[in-house]
Amino acid sequence: MNRIIGLVLAGFLTACSSPPDEPLVVNDTRPNIVFVLVDDLRWDEIGVAGHPYVETPHIDRIAKEGAWFQRAFTTTPLCSPARATFLTGLYPHTNGITDNLARNEQSHKLETFPKMLNAVGYDTAFIGKWHMGNDDSPRPGFSTWAGMKGQGEALNPELNINGTRQPFDGYVTDILTDLSVDFVAKPRQAPFLLYVSHKAMHPNITQLDDGSSAASPSGVPGFIPAERHKGRYAQKPVMRRPNSGIVPDDRPALMRPIGDLPPLSEATVTPEQTIHQRQEMLLGVDDSVGRIVAAIDELGQLDNTIVVVTSDHGFWYGEHGLSNERRLSYEEALRIPMMIRYPDRVSAGLRPTQMVLSIDIAPTMLELAGVTPPDNLHGMSLAPILDGGNPEWRSSFLVEYYSDTVFERIFKMGYKAVRTDRYKYIQYVDLAGMNELYDLSADPYELRNVINDSRYAETLTEMQAELERLLDVTS
Repeated sequence: MNRIIGLVLAGFLTACSSPPDEPLVVNDTRPNIVFVLVDDLRWDEIGVAGHPYVETPHIDRIAKEGAWFQRAFTTTPLCSPARATFLTGLYPHTNGITDNLARNEQSHKLETFPKMLNAVGYDTAFIGKWHMGNDDSPRPGFSTWAGMKGQGEALNPELNINGTRQPFDGYVTDILTDLSVDFVAKPRQAPFLLYVSHKAMHPNITQLDDGSSAASPSGVPGFIPAERHKGRYAQKPVMRRPNSGIVPDDRPALMRPIGDLPPLSEATVTPEQTIHQRQEMLLGVDDSVGRIVAAIDELGQLDNTIVVVTSDHGFWYGEHGLSNERRLSYEEALRIPMMIRYPDRVSAGLRPTQMVLSIDIAPTMLELAGVTPPDNLHGMSLAPILDGGNPEWRSSFLVEYYSDTVFERIFKMGYKAVRTDRYKYIQYVDLAGMNELYDLSADPYELRNVINDSRYAETLTEMQAELERLLDVTS
């Protein structure tokens, strides 16, 4: 092991927060929790989802030995707000993390489920990309902290280890995994919560305080796989959805002139090389899941550990004429992978079809750990579904995105949207007369905006009313 890394790990493992007032006994049987967040991972880009060549055996194992949610969604398809929804169980308009700007101070004030579990004795660790502001200092509620500034670095990253910045040599996914495995192996009497937030599969850029991006200090741009994985998929044919490369002609918000940008065209389809590099980055994440699971298994604690694997949002490969982005409320950005393994409560092979959300994670983890979730959370505990039941469930959900000036193509395109089992209505906040309505049953690839179709007039009225209702109940 690199000497610098060895010294850092030694400090990393010995540093912790003050113990609870009443020490826990050795036979504490509450479940451990491992939450793995992958950056920009599409829901359809894993082996278990039927991808023709992507290899994710360790992620697939979590799905096959637990619950794999068939319809999981983020409530905001943008990095910082999405991350806050997982941690808090609240929509951005309530938790205050509404965009990718420098929300440093606000992110220290969040009431997170790790903070609540730490208060009842859990040994909690955050490892990786916090990305709510550029501040990498420890956040409340984590006994152990290894955070990266902003977007972090793919190569030779610097991490803030319990308040002290330290350099590391190597590939970021492997370094985060080393830290995670060592945290798991640390002697303890309490259950643990490990929150691993990967940089992969995000490009190697630096986040500025205004939400924009700049070249990475390392000077190595783009999507960077581990050396051992480079070129693995170079000759594989890329899988494209039927709406990829189709330029919309019925969406005024996308079609309007925006500065010097050219009109949408097929040229915006994501190149195959970029897609392959992203998928090769995922190989490192899958290795990471396998190593962490193996470390827990060595302790004899695997079946007493809740393992969650998910993503903050999706990514466009040319769908709707858009590429290398997310942010808008189309399925490719909204849908996320979500799987939970916990044999004590979850039957292997469970395939729930309810619409579940990023905001559901916080109340779920609290309930499974024996903590009553606060009444103010917007999310719903997934425990009744994980138990194999068929509880009364949501039939619609709110999506929100706040305008910014970072990505020119969607400048001034803040929106509030509502999705039901069949329909999706998108209401742009800053643009008049440019709203959208889709019949997902008849048009699953969202190729036809039916907002002006008289046959959907009643549906439009109902969706507008449902949007107002959701905004009211989450305020």
